[in-house]
Amino acid sequence: MGTSDAKGLPLNWGESENLAWKTELPGPGASSPIVFQDRIYLTCYTGFFIPGESGGSQEDLKRHLIAVRRSDGGVIWDQAIAAKLPEEDRIRDHGFAANTPAVDDERIYAFFGKTGVFAFDHSGKQLWQTDVGSKTHGWGTSASPVLYKDLVFINASVESASLVALDRRTGEEKWRANGIRDSWNTPLVITAKSGRQELIVAKQGDVLAFNPDTGEQLWSCKTDIGWYMVPSVVADDGIVYCLGGRSGVAGLAVRAGGSGDVTETHRLWTSIKGSNVTSPVYLDGHLYWMNDNRGIAYCAEADSGKIVYEERLDRAGQVYASALLADGKLYYLTRDGRMFVLAAKPKFEQLAVNDLRDRSIFNGSPAVDGSRLLIRSDKYLYCVGK
Repeated sequence: MGTSDAKGLPLNWGESENLAWKTELPGPGASSPIVFQDRIYLTCYTGFFIPGESGGSQEDLKRHLIAVRRSDGGVIWDQAIAAKLPEEDRIRDHGFAANTPAVDDERIYAFFGKTGVFAFDHSGKQLWQTDVGSKTHGWGTSASPVLYKDLVFINASVESASLVALDRRTGEEKWRANGIRDSWNTPLVITAKSGRQELIVAKQGDVLAFNPDTGEQLWSCKTDIGWYMVPSVVADDGIVYCLGGRSGVAGLAVRAGGSGDVTETHRLWTSIKGSNVTSPVYLDGHLYWMNDNRGIAYCAEADSGKIVYEERLDRAGQVYASALLADGKLYYLTRDGRMFVLAAKPKFEQLAVNDLRDRSIFNGSPAVDGSRLLIRSDKYLYCVGK
């Protein structure tokens, strides 16, 4: 998650420099773009609770899945899905399209909260729709679909306090794990040292591991984090790293591969340094992340949690996008549209600050498209690079 092996990515850009194209979007959203063959897929919403606009009605609320040409940003198709009502009257900070879609050779999978999980083919035709719960929340829904073998995993904590596995081809429910409360993060399939595949998700108070094929719970680990869990976990070499919360314990590491409650046997460290929203990245024995509210960039030793650097970036403000690690660089996108570029090494070095501010909000994490970057705001999708 948040890591790419792409090379030649841009260091500097702006409205008049290194901007390949920009495309006006039908509406706002906090999801990230994904790339498949000659397409870019992205979600947004229209009709209700649009930032900067008054009025609107829930009856007009629609979620959109759009297909965009990689070459020039042209919109190929736009599928609009009416919301299943009632919805929340307002969503704090990020609106009604925060779940990033997933894609394979045959289908695009989009999760629209209580409106359901949808599969479309690459021409935009809807193939199936499945309900995973009917509840809503003032913070909205944000977890993205995860593909594994013939399954698609959905963290439906908001909708039904559950983790659900669906058949990719039909949308049929294959298994469901309950008790997933206060969890906004996207699950991750990892490989333990033993070679066992484990599906990891964080909820308030615990990190949980499941058998991805059956839904059987394998182990749990106390986090000592007293808040809802938004950042997604990352993992390397059988170790799971997790951030979360606004105060107190805000990070931990746990060794995968256990059974039952592994807090005493497999939890390696906890830390009071972390983030309430943004997810970290891992590189060469170090974790890197940006705190969501303090404007501080962190580097920590992965084996101990010890902070290597803790640097405040000049007027960074809030950051909801997760870190992007690529081409030896760390990309941190602020909510107002500036991108801080740091060297991906355990010694702090700021390489550039770039500005795409367009008087809207940038909540989605940036993505890589070859040697270009894709950055979305509530107004535009930007393609940065040559």
